[in-house]
Amino acid sequence: MRPHLIDCLATCVVFCLMSLPVAQANDAGMTLDDISQLVSVRSAVISPDGQMVAMIRSLPRVPYEDDDGAAWAELYVMKVGGEPRPFVTGEVTVSQINWSEDGKTIYYRAKRGTDEHQSLYHIAVDGGESRPLLQADSDVAAYSIRPDGKQLAYLAKPKEPEHAESLTTKGFMAKVYEEDIKNQQLWLLSLEEDDAEATVLETEGHVTSVQYSHDGSALLIQSAPTSLIDDAFMALSLSIVDLEGQILTRFETSGKQGKAIWSDDSSQVAFIGANNFNDPSAGAVYIGDRTGQLTKFIHNTDSHIMDIAWQDGRLYSIEHQGLESRVTSRKIGSDRVTVIDDYGDGIHSRLTVSLTGHVVSLLHHASHPSEVYALSGRNAGRLTVSNEWLSERTLGRQLAYEYAAEDGLMIQGVLVYPVDYQEGQRYPLILFVHGGPEAHRSNGWNTGYSETIQVAAAQGYVSLIPNYRGSTGRGHEFSTLGQNAYAGPEFTDILDGKRALVAAGIVDNDRAGVTGGSYGGYATAWSATALSEHYAAGVMFVGISNQLSKFGTTDIPVEMHAVHSRAWPWDDYQWMLEASPIYHVTKARTPLLIMHGDSDTRVHPSQSMELYRYLKVLGQAPVRLVLYPGEGHGNRKAAAQLDYSMRLMRWMDHYLKGDGGSPPDYDLKHEEALESSDEAVEESSDEAAESS
Repeated sequence: MRPHLIDCLATCVVFCLMSLPVAQANDAGMTLDDISQLVSVRSAVISPDGQMVAMIRSLPRVPYEDDDGAAWAELYVMKVGGEPRPFVTGEVTVSQINWSEDGKTIYYRAKRGTDEHQSLYHIAVDGGESRPLLQADSDVAAYSIRPDGKQLAYLAKPKEPEHAESLTTKGFMAKVYEEDIKNQQLWLLSLEEDDAEATVLETEGHVTSVQYSHDGSALLIQSAPTSLIDDAFMALSLSIVDLEGQILTRFETSGKQGKAIWSDDSSQVAFIGANNFNDPSAGAVYIGDRTGQLTKFIHNTDSHIMDIAWQDGRLYSIEHQGLESRVTSRKIGSDRVTVIDDYGDGIHSRLTVSLTGHVVSLLHHASHPSEVYALSGRNAGRLTVSNEWLSERTLGRQLAYEYAAEDGLMIQGVLVYPVDYQEGQRYPLILFVHGGPEAHRSNGWNTGYSETIQVAAAQGYVSLIPNYRGSTGRGHEFSTLGQNAYAGPEFTDILDGKRALVAAGIVDNDRAGVTGGSYGGYATAWSATALSEHYAAGVMFVGISNQLSKFGTTDIPVEMHAVHSRAWPWDDYQWMLEASPIYHVTKARTPLLIMHGDSDTRVHPSQSMELYRYLKVLGQAPVRLVLYPGEGHGNRKAAAQLDYSMRLMRWMDHYLKGDGGSPPDYDLKHEEALESSDEAVEESSDEAAESS
């Protein structure tokens, strides 16, 4: 049995200290520029023979130098134990990599050269250029290659009408809301004929995933009634169809679904699913046979399953429990669990298993973002190092932290100390609150553009990332504790984390800030209004301010009702109003910075605009609203990400370490950095010319 987390704290402290880079005399902590250039491995797939790994590695754009956009995604291939070799690099976004059955070819999706849409490519492992396998009339959203290599199944929407572009030019661009949408269709294409035409399989609804059985005779598909995101969240079905599109098996499922896979003998399927329709997260594992009978194979009573793979009659899984993770395998039909990598060795996120049983995963750690790790074989261990410069940075000490909520429930979180922490001194605190709330933060790498944790550590802040009630990672029951209880105990759980750190003599009671995005933005807005007396600064990102109007403007009303509120606005308007930060604005004294993408459909930007206007008119506390053009529920582009992190830290510095008062200057002087960047480029060009 795993020991109680509190009993592990001393061990966690020692482990975290050992895992940090050894500091040199000239070491420095992380900066915001460092965050903007962090590289991570997004996916990795081991070859059938277990000898090689294909992986996608992010390539961040350089703010002020590169044209703006999201990070590029490059394809690398490596022998297990060798160095990664670049295969497809530069200004490209590679996704969904797969190996051919013979291990000689890698398939991937990308939009390259003159492609009008996302296309399917293949490249030989022994060298040569990539070649297009499929360039369709719309984006290839997903694909599966039949094991014998003779047929391709792919998902794509139907071709745009012939006159669509001309009509747009003439101004006929009216959109019929939630009706003017198209479903993804399932297409089959023969790979044996050069001039073969793809055909549509007449399946129901919007197909979201497809996978050939290992014998090539059938397809496992997940589909939703429509392409609306609410249907994709809450109404996915799982079916086996033949190569004519006829349904052979329909599984009776309910609620959210995750990954679905075939058994290696094609007689069964497995998928990550919810316990019921009202389960906030898919965290259990089900096994189904060709008759449609389902059995719950892994119960998530105290953990959540994050990924699965099936090989040689065994189901491999990544299991998150509390703040840690492990990788296990189970023989089908047996209750015995074989631990491949136990809790405390880092946080696993993705899993891949070869035909030979070699296991590779993506793992992040308190000292680095996601990298490729081999969990078996003679080269077991870390295979990639994507940010060598991180060894030159001193990171704040990180450990698991547990404290009691006011009702006695034990809450877990991740605590990060300042780089220069001295016992007995009190420090300013930033509470970083995750969204969802059906999500969790683990004791791994948690620093990013909106969660500037290691930058905060370098600048003398304590950071706490609380997994408040309603979070995942602690089983089904814990994840439901926030249902029909908007803002109540879940947000005082966050406040209780601050109180615990103040009582421990670590944090200054009067210098506490709170920030978060989405549901974490809701928590921030609540903390800055209803709980304002406890916080000296807040930064709200894509957050909720009015639960009534949120229901009327979001693209996930069914999901909100099923797994969050468990009530519709018309069931109890007053309760939902009182659970809204706008209801408590007269209590607001906390300086609040609000930031939002102006194209967000999940939490409409009107949520931020509404709270801003209320606070601005009242004039009781400083408030600022920043909108990011073209960004949605979170910032994807390099400039918007850097701008966000700069504003976040400036706001916290001003109100938690500075004199406070009126907000800091809204102008970040990006033009000065741009001019410096241009001058540096010119100098570099001149030096290169002189050298040549």
